[in-house]
Amino acid sequence: MARKQQKTIITCAATGAIHTPTMSDALPYTYDDIATQAVEAAEAGASILHLHARDPKTGAPSVNPDDFAPFLKRIKQSTDAVVNISTGGSLTLSIQDRIKPAATFSAEMCSMNMGSMNFSFHPLAKRYDKWKFDWERDYVANSDGNIFRNTFRDIEEAAKTLAPHEIKFEHECYDVGHLYNLKFCMDIGLFKAPIFIQFVMGILGGIGADIDNLVFMKTTADKLFGDQYRWSILAAGLAQIPMATTASQMGGHVRVGLEDSLFISRGKLAENNAQQVAKIRRIVEDLGCEVATPDEARDILDLKGGDRVAF
Repeated sequence: MARKQQKTIITCAATGAIHTPTMSDALPYTYDDIATQAVEAAEAGASILHLHARDPKTGAPSVNPDDFAPFLKRIKQSTDAVVNISTGGSLTLSIQDRIKPAATFSAEMCSMNMGSMNFSFHPLAKRYDKWKFDWERDYVANSDGNIFRNTFRDIEEAAKTLAPHEIKFEHECYDVGHLYNLKFCMDIGLFKAPIFIQFVMGILGGIGADIDNLVFMKTTADKLFGDQYRWSILAAGLAQIPMATTASQMGGHVRVGLEDSLFISRGKLAENNAQQVAKIRRIVEDLGCEVATPDEARDILDLKGGDRVAF
């Protein structure tokens, strides 16, 4: 008898993060637009919504819980999708600031970056002449001088602070060394299996987005974690859909969204997040996989449930 294939979880990173300028009008930054696009992404097939917040006046990335509350409430009222709150936030903020939204709202999931790194997107500064907000060009251009800090002490503080909330972490691993950092953290009791790993590929400063590197990351994770982990892929820019397609055929889950790529195809900006979700859903289903519902995602990832959040 053939083994039943696990259903594929689609995560949508629906809002711009530290590396996503707002040069595309499709990228949401107001409370209303974030809520609307998140709900539409869920309706298109995303069972998990990975969310950042922005100041609705300036468009700047925000970790102020007051900037999360308005759209979290609307999303909760409109969909049963799992909400995953970012703890990335900004290259210049402390871990205490970055985890505040996840702790405030006791989300089902939050991201957890597994190592410090050069995280740069400064080449974008030379690619665009027009910027929506005054702060953006300098912020982007100066990213070559920043370090995205995620020390072992930071990771431990985040893990222990959020542990009482029973939040499932999406462990974002930008390179193979981050997998070994995660194994160390598990060995000292910070995280318990089953863990959920997001292979982040194609960010300048991290591992490149190609199939050989994906196989290497997957093989290393198999060696370190055996059957005690679930995994997904996030590939930046033009690699988004091709790498997600490959991952889905390797038994992995997938992430798309305007945080990771502003485009729907080469040279064509996406109209919204739902368009990217619909595209990868169509591909996954056409290739013989089934897409997970929110409740199926909760079961696969062993989540606490949407009735135990604080929003």
